[in-house]
Amino acid sequence: MRRTVLERFPAGGPRGHWPAEEFARDRRNEGLAAEVVMDLESDAFLVVVPRPAPEPAV
Repeated sequence: MRRTVLERFPAGGPRGHWPAEEFARDRRNEGLAAEVVMDLESDAFLVVVPRPAPEPAV
């Protein structure tokens, strides 16, 4: 599945504060299927939404 990154958040956020989860929740409240994933290479949380697969050429 392809995904589009909406926003990136550093993994070292303040204790007890989850900015990526809050951003994703707000997007879900707007009707988007947002979720948070961890990008280990950049040590960041990504808020992503699924991107539809392109229609096959006929």
